[in-house]
Amino acid sequence: MCRIRVVRNLQGSESFHSKFRVGRGAIAISQLRTPHSALCLLVLLLAGAALAFAQQAAPRPLSLSQALGIADRNNLDLVAARRQRAVAEAGIRIAGARPNPAFNFTASRDQPHEGVFFDQTIELGGKRGHRIQEAHEESRLTDIDIFTLERQVRRTTREGYYNLALARAETARLAKVVELAQRLRDIARDRFQAGDIPELEVIQAELELSRAQADYQVAAQEEKVALSELDVLLNEPATTDWQLEGSLTDTLPTVDLRDLVERAAESNPELQRLAQELNVERSRHSLLKAERIPNLDLQFGLDFNSLPDFRAGPRGQISLAFPLFYRNQGEIAQLLATERVLEAEAAATRRSVEGNVERAYLDLAARQTQVDLYGGKLLPAARHLAELAEESYKAGKANILTVIDAQRNAQDVEKTYLDSLFALQSAFAVVEETVGVSLGQP
Repeated sequence: MCRIRVVRNLQGSESFHSKFRVGRGAIAISQLRTPHSALCLLVLLLAGAALAFAQQAAPRPLSLSQALGIADRNNLDLVAARRQRAVAEAGIRIAGARPNPAFNFTASRDQPHEGVFFDQTIELGGKRGHRIQEAHEESRLTDIDIFTLERQVRRTTREGYYNLALARAETARLAKVVELAQRLRDIARDRFQAGDIPELEVIQAELELSRAQADYQVAAQEEKVALSELDVLLNEPATTDWQLEGSLTDTLPTVDLRDLVERAAESNPELQRLAQELNVERSRHSLLKAERIPNLDLQFGLDFNSLPDFRAGPRGQISLAFPLFYRNQGEIAQLLATERVLEAEAAATRRSVEGNVERAYLDLAARQTQVDLYGGKLLPAARHLAELAEESYKAGKANILTVIDAQRNAQDVEKTYLDSLFALQSAFAVVEETVGVSLGQP
């Protein structure tokens, strides 16, 4: 026989008489008698494993700022996009490459019989510098694409965070609905036993209870779905549970439409990309102009066995191509046309962005008005009406259909209120993404 005793110290951690420890706690064998030593050790290990599992399963606290930070570091889409920077940096190295020299050896019957020489191309007109500049401009396009994805991930993470908060609020709401339905069913049973109402009202109350229980079970499953979606966004294990420190009622910073439009003109990802594409085309234009200047081709070496004139003698050659007929006129004309297209697209996008910012701002204001109306007036009135209907039914002054209708009305109003809170948070996320900057929040 063996006995296992767990002792807790004043700090709340578990201390044990023996030196054997598992996890944060410890388990001591106060009495161990053979031949049950192996069995006691097995029990000890199982208890330690259970303790460690319980500790791992505890929900981790998560604020909105923490969620945004985790997503920014761990989101797999962002991780993949940021690796494109290495590709862009390699493109800069490729652009800076210099032409390699060529080694040549000749042998023939004619004199001189043998010869060796080197061929080296020297770029003139700063072509290499223009290629490097173009590669740098293209790498900035990669940075803008990454920035755009970061804005998208920030929006989806914020929506995923508050979607989980909405799912949990909905589950809690339906749990209260089940309690109300149970109370109504009990009242109906008491009145039926007293002979005040027919059995039909009891059946109606039980049906309403069954409906509330079914809705609650569905909401509990939808909460698991919302949790899974957030774990995917944060690239956390599917078993990770979160204790949200924020709620749907989190206060949003005040924003001004004129300020939003001005900031969007500087930070909107679409405008930034068009402006950078224009810079890329201009750098290509400069490169094409530089390519009009021909390269210098140098050859130098030795010839051998040209008897009786010489046994070994130097040789050299300089060649230069003259751009008489074609000087990149077609490519330059195409680039100039592309630049005009990009300038027109930038003007159209700038106006579109202003409209998108204004639309997102007005939608945010509408959602805020809806939250204020439902939270300040409609929801308290609907709850009060449901309470009065229940009291009237309990006193025999109303029938059960009146109570059910009042409760359903209160439930619909509360659900709409929760949905409007989530819509408000989502609308703020859209404003942030459209403007392209964080608006007073982490």
